[in-house]
Amino acid sequence: MPYQQLPLPDPPLPALLRQLDFDRMARYRECLDFYQGRHWPGRPRRGERRLTFNYARAVVDKVTGYLLAGASVQVAGDETPAGLERARRAERALRRVEAANGVSQLDFETELDCAVLGDGAYRVAWDAAAGEVRITAPDVQGIFAWRDPADPNRLTAVAHRYRAGEEELIEYWTPGGFELWRGSTLEERLPNPYGFIPYVVFPNVREPKQAWGSSDIPPLMEANRELNRAFSQLSQVLELSGNPIAVLEGVTGSEDITVEPGAIWEVPEDARAYLLDLLQGGGVALHTAYIDLLYRVLHDLGESPRTAFGHNPQGLSGVALNTELDPIARKVERKRRIRTAVYERRAWMVLQLLARFEGLEVEGLRPVMQWGPVLPADRSRQVQDARQLVESGIISRRTAAASLGIDDPEAEAARVREEAG
Repeated sequence: MPYQQLPLPDPPLPALLRQLDFDRMARYRECLDFYQGRHWPGRPRRGERRLTFNYARAVVDKVTGYLLAGASVQVAGDETPAGLERARRAERALRRVEAANGVSQLDFETELDCAVLGDGAYRVAWDAAAGEVRITAPDVQGIFAWRDPADPNRLTAVAHRYRAGEEELIEYWTPGGFELWRGSTLEERLPNPYGFIPYVVFPNVREPKQAWGSSDIPPLMEANRELNRAFSQLSQVLELSGNPIAVLEGVTGSEDITVEPGAIWEVPEDARAYLLDLLQGGGVALHTAYIDLLYRVLHDLGESPRTAFGHNPQGLSGVALNTELDPIARKVERKRRIRTAVYERRAWMVLQLLARFEGLEVEGLRPVMQWGPVLPADRSRQVQDARQLVESGIISRRTAAASLGIDDPEAEAARVREEAG
């Protein structure tokens, strides 16, 4: 797309961004606060006990761990020997970029952030000083996106606001142009050096007819808050039961009345003294039954059965265990449908930059996302199934290796040949 010199926006871009997405930013702050353990509103009353058990964070971390299991991007080309060789070279180059940028750790941190806030972003750019591709995950709270009304998945412009020291910088990208704002001053306006917007902006889970995604946190908020209240109440009851309240009836004074082993009380003949038993009538059992009910609600709303946290008193295995874990598997599959396009697009950007700045041949090549199994699987059975598919000509050895969680099938195959030779 040819670069067109556009007039400055009115109001200028920095002022315009300050007027956008108030509701989205408020949702981000609320979800982030809850994830970080700020569950109680306002200041505590005098003597009020507030226990916080951050189950929302535990559920988000658990689902993210399942999401990224066995994730890798392969490069596919045509089936000619030359096409396969170009695909292998491109894949090796992609692995080099991933290793240089610590992509495994970056992806986990970004997915956590995306699950909490509801949206995520990657930036893929060429670092001229270092002579390499740089993959980063900008804070989505500083990302503003404009989309094609006919296709919300297609970005027409992206503004990225961030701080560098004491200064606020804004990068504004369109397919044809690039602007850099320093504070409220336009410092640079250039043609886009890449030919594409170097950002991938994506939702955690899609909301129908909505451009931005939804967080994993809101469904858990009320149940987690009620669980905190229930635990706090039970804790206070148990503390008071361990330090019982002395009840005196028909007594006008209470000097020298202490609750301790061997204590003797002198009270009038018609008076009555006793210790208040807060545990009588099965009170604790009612509290624990309610807490167990809240546990169930929390795990149901989070689509994360307690079995996913190691709670398996029935010793389930095989199909029975997979059925028990099916809710978390379905949740992960919904996210993976979105992430497949995200990681393939990011890999495509990396290959395009390598082609432009290093001369890598990428014509006819396409990134293909590979995912490992969500649920625990019989490794020997997986190997047997993959072998049968390869021998039947249904899949290639590279695809089989990728399905078994091998990040770099070509390098692994070379090591096998080396050991055999």
